[in-house]
Amino acid sequence: MALLRRLAVNAPRGVRVLSTPPPSRDELDLSFNSPKDAFKSKKTSELVRAYLVYQICSINWIVENNDMLMKSLRQMVGQRLFEAIMKATFYGQFVAGEDQNKIRPTLERLRSFGVKSILDYSVEEDLSQEEAEKREVSCVTSSRLNELIKTGPRNLQDLVIAGASISTFGDTQEEGQLKQYHVEQRFADRRYKVTSARTYFYLNEAACEKNMEAFMRSIDAVAETTKSTGLMAVKLTALGRPQLLLQLSEVIMRARSYMHQIAGGTGNVLTHHKTIEDLQRYLGDLSSKPEVQEFMKKITSDKEGIVHLFPWSNILDKDMGLSDSFRVPDPKTGQMRRLISQISPKEEEMFRNMLRRLNHIIHVANESDVRIMIDAEQTYFQPAISRICLEMMRRYNKDKFLVFNTYQTYLKNTYNEIVTDLEQAQRQNFYWGAKLVRGAYIEQERARAAAMGYEDPTCDSVGATSASFHRCLKEILGRVKTEPNGDRLGIMVASHNEDTVRYAIQLMKEHDIKPGDKVVCFGQLLGMCDHITFPLGQAGYSAYKYVPYGPVVEVLPYLSRRANENRGFLVKIKKEKGLLLKEIFRRLFTGQIFYKPSGNYTPV
Repeated sequence: MALLRRLAVNAPRGVRVLSTPPPSRDELDLSFNSPKDAFKSKKTSELVRAYLVYQICSINWIVENNDMLMKSLRQMVGQRLFEAIMKATFYGQFVAGEDQNKIRPTLERLRSFGVKSILDYSVEEDLSQEEAEKREVSCVTSSRLNELIKTGPRNLQDLVIAGASISTFGDTQEEGQLKQYHVEQRFADRRYKVTSARTYFYLNEAACEKNMEAFMRSIDAVAETTKSTGLMAVKLTALGRPQLLLQLSEVIMRARSYMHQIAGGTGNVLTHHKTIEDLQRYLGDLSSKPEVQEFMKKITSDKEGIVHLFPWSNILDKDMGLSDSFRVPDPKTGQMRRLISQISPKEEEMFRNMLRRLNHIIHVANESDVRIMIDAEQTYFQPAISRICLEMMRRYNKDKFLVFNTYQTYLKNTYNEIVTDLEQAQRQNFYWGAKLVRGAYIEQERARAAAMGYEDPTCDSVGATSASFHRCLKEILGRVKTEPNGDRLGIMVASHNEDTVRYAIQLMKEHDIKPGDKVVCFGQLLGMCDHITFPLGQAGYSAYKYVPYGPVVEVLPYLSRRANENRGFLVKIKKEKGLLLKEIFRRLFTGQIFYKPSGNYTPV
């Protein structure tokens, strides 16, 4: 009762506030403790729903069994009543609607309160673990199988069951394996220990085309509803066979090792600062060999003459055989050796299809004035995803921000990757856009590294991950005002952590970066951390909500993840639950229980 009395005394009197339009900009309370600022975009019924959902997420047994409970409820009450219950609870809290027409009111209300949207069509297949594993390990094509039957190991069936990928074979004896970049049966279900990221499992090329069409519909939805301020999220594993990304990632890491030998220890293809002349000197007399000379002709270099080992634009555009493209001269013999195992024409076609789909999505997005944010995925895919993303930036980000990459700061090497990519953007003069996140796969990455015997790529602790996030953020923002192309850098701080948001704002002030400079934006998930997103948007900062949408039944796997993720954020939920309760009581005691949100804020 004492709490209720304090709320009643401190609350503004009367209901005249309802008829007074809110200001176009609010003062930002960096403590994020104002329930009124956090929830002025919400009806009271929505606050009650949010509090109820958070309460449910605090009950371990319900969260642990949420998938089973939702399926049982659906069977008990029928499809129509089940959908009504979900819309009144979890679906209504975390999903904007079934399709681009039904999400429009949500997007318009977000916009009226200064918040923009990142759309994500969140339909997922509800696969069993057995089916997921079967799809992941069945990656050897029939033509490759025939070859292996003739020349490969006797116990082929055992190798396939063990999860050996295509690149396990071919040039294994010549180059050895990089364990991290091979399919492993124990982790074939890539959802293992992952609660906050969507997972695509390859079925066939037709399914990838269907995924592309879903992304295209999202582009239409963004273009029609967000007035050129929205973004759209894309996951590259939705557009092709993931094993191809494994193989390409292994190529990239082998190429880095090769340049490590040549460059004397920098260990990075893009930061070695070697010219073609340096490479010729290193190879010495071997440079006169015809095959080495042919290799030298294909090498590309940037405006400063610095070598890029492979002509990536040609690889992504033309019908070049990957097995033939990724070949380098042996420093000792001059003989050409493969960095990728021999792959079949069918697999070459699959790789082309993946790139074609991504290129088509970005091309259409460009014409529709919609920006594309390519999500990060597991470390064993990420070298390929980042390399492809960087090439798309080089191609499409010449005059504006269009393609954004995503960097996960729980990885030890993320800072070095960012510095490398920033240098590449400066050398090739394109707009560099990035989403900075803590990451979604840390438990899986640690378990996989321990089981397969390679170095754990993740930071040692939560504190180390936060330090990594802040270090990366400081590096990026420190370049905005000091480098010639600093105005071509853009960063999304995608974090639910208040300290990280405060640190980003502090850095903006230190480097004289204004909210309207279109350098820094902030992002949180729909239905989570409204006490951070809305005060930022209402204070004139560039703020986004990650907005999932899709039919009720088809987004159940997404809802299951959200429930699990909220359980992992019990401390943050505790604060948000407290703010929700305060705002509910404030409205109750000030006669605003039927408050109707009406905003006139203009997003940056």
